Amino acid sequence: MAPLAPPEKRPRTLAERVVRIGTPISVWADLYHFLLVSKWRHLFGLILVAYVGLNILFATAYWLMPESLENANGSFADAFFFSVQTMATIGYGKMTPRSVGANVLVTVEALVGLIGTAMATGLMFAKFSRPTSRVMFTKKLVVSKRDGVPTLVLRMANARANQIVEAQLRLSMLVNAQTAEGERMRRTIELKLVRERTAVFVMSWTVMHLIDEASPLYGMTPERLAELEVEIMASLVGTDETFAQTVHARHLYYHDEIAFGMRFADMMTRTPDSRVILDYSKFDELLPAA
Repeated sequence: MAPLAPPEKRPRTLAERVVRIGTPISVWADLYHFLLVSKWRHLFGLILVAYVGLNILFATAYWLMPESLENANGSFADAFFFSVQTMATIGYGKMTPRSVGANVLVTVEALVGLIGTAMATGLMFAKFSRPTSRVMFTKKLVVSKRDGVPTLVLRMANARANQIVEAQLRLSMLVNAQTAEGERMRRTIELKLVRERTAVFVMSWTVMHLIDEASPLYGMTPERLAELEVEIMASLVGTDETFAQTVHARHLYYHDEIAFGMRFADMMTRTPDSRVILDYSKFDELLPAA
């Protein structure tokens, strides 16, 4: 078994931890999806590189055509800034094309600029309109007794000041297994929850799985969890009341992130006027179980 990376460097979803090689689908074949799921800084970086690169390409073409621009001194800088004005449809009017070749190039560049602006606008709108959640998961799972029964406990909180309605959570255990023929495989086992759905998820949610005789975690020790490379995946789905769209949240726990004999500190108090205070500084705080 390979050693685990430090907790802060571990992937927290299955999509992040899977490295795909040899797939027939390349980035260029699915460029729209690649850009849609990329980080904002990566998208802005790609747009900047494409914008500067295209302007350099067109500026080089203008520069290679002598006396193609009116009121230009023939420098590459003039050609570049004329290209910027053309692609952005600014048109100050000082520099203008003076040859047929330059006018044809302006026509092509104007079309490229219109298409590029439309594509960038559509892509940014699609990214802005994607439903997202701000669900917090505790850094660890805990195992302690509740009403005399060992219980696996996970705590979540909605970091936004809104509601996720009809929220439903699934807790799955991923474990190494072997068939009778000796074939190794990764098996997913559903963990039954005491309460798997809530009508309104607005504050915190304590999720519990009873480790009784029917539980796949029954009799498990930290050593056995490590031997089987057990991972626990939490998957939440619900409807964001603000946008009336379905939102998702997922988190992956590794076997060494299950704390036995511990419990979560209470993070909820009430004010005299019956309002609820959530102290997020205690969200991950662990205490010894009684």
